Amino acid sequence: MRILVVGSGGREHALAWKISQSQLASKIYCAPGNAGTPGIAENVPVQDSDIQGLAKFCADTKIDLTVVGPEVPLALGIVDEFEKRELRIFGPNRKAAELESSKVFAKQFMERHRIPTARFKVAETPTQALRILRSGEFFFPLVIKADGLAAGKGAIVCPSPRKAEETVDMIMVEKQFGEAGKRILIEEFLKGKEVSFIVVSDGAKLQPLVTTMDHKAAYDGDRGPNTGGMGAISPSPFITPELFSEIINTIVFPTINRLREEGRTFKGVLYVGLMLSDEGPRVLEYNCRFGDPETQVQMVRMESDLVELLLNVISGNVLKSEIRWNAHASGCVVLASGGYPLSYEKGKPISGLREAADIPGITIFHAGTKAEDGQAVTSGGRVLNVCASEKTLAETMEKIYGAVSRISFEEMHYRRDIGALR
Repeated sequence: MRILVVGSGGREHALAWKISQSQLASKIYCAPGNAGTPGIAENVPVQDSDIQGLAKFCADTKIDLTVVGPEVPLALGIVDEFEKRELRIFGPNRKAAELESSKVFAKQFMERHRIPTARFKVAETPTQALRILRSGEFFFPLVIKADGLAAGKGAIVCPSPRKAEETVDMIMVEKQFGEAGKRILIEEFLKGKEVSFIVVSDGAKLQPLVTTMDHKAAYDGDRGPNTGGMGAISPSPFITPELFSEIINTIVFPTINRLREEGRTFKGVLYVGLMLSDEGPRVLEYNCRFGDPETQVQMVRMESDLVELLLNVISGNVLKSEIRWNAHASGCVVLASGGYPLSYEKGKPISGLREAADIPGITIFHAGTKAEDGQAVTSGGRVLNVCASEKTLAETMEKIYGAVSRISFEEMHYRRDIGALR
């Protein structure tokens, strides 16, 4: 099979890496890919938001399967366009993907169907937002979220009224997240452990993927602004078998079933971001695609054929696949540009990649990189993902940080406490 992976980040590199291990894959393409993907795939100079360009490439190249990594093309309706052209593609259609592309829709969906989540209010204007903030309806800290897609950075914890009012101004007046901030959510702040719970579904049935835990804050000790993710581990140390069943039965199945009943049949990856609060699991957000960096720690543990699984989801028979995982722990540490998730410089040469990759058991997935004159340089906020899977989490993280010490680029930043249980 000729397979196209859409996207350019660490998640897409990890998906292409796993797809390359399938006997079903004869040729892999990445659009647009990064400096690391040419080792296993052919990069295609088409951006992931260019739906018509991607569809033309797939038709001209006779691509047998397209796998969508990022959220933007799903929100733009890439699945609808491909299905209209009878091109096989993995991912939810535009209506189903609204569960991620609009946080307001997602919260109202959960409210309609009594899916446990934080209490919230929607603000359509800055004036309305300030009225809600000053009403005393919410205690501080609280959370303010941009309605639309903001690359994982649109949720801001506000410890005080002043911070909340500054955040409203930043999102709705200064438009730091563009049109994503046209509406906002004001939410109750939930305390507890944050986990990622990810399943694949054919619209009626589902199979869970191995559990993970993301580290979203920019700095050690979960301090600083939210990012797209600074690292991850698998399995999550906080999900017991009993809690696993509760999440499936009270959150995941109701979500899949209610979407189908509303005419939004969900075929693809459903990512549920959860807070394990004292009152039980509560939904923080939905994503409608593989996680990043959760995918990286899942792929290094997966022993079964990913392509076979994706095909069975598309054909409506997700249970036909047996998903097998190694019994080890896995981890991922993200190496980021200085200043991320705010402003940062690009074009910094990266050294030590070969020395780090030569360590047995280390896998490096490129994210924000590109090739210039045969040299990998930085081209994004999250630059590299250093991953491993060993018998214990302690062994895994020791190996990863040993590899990280061999890599450098100007102003490189990373968390030093990924996997430290709190």
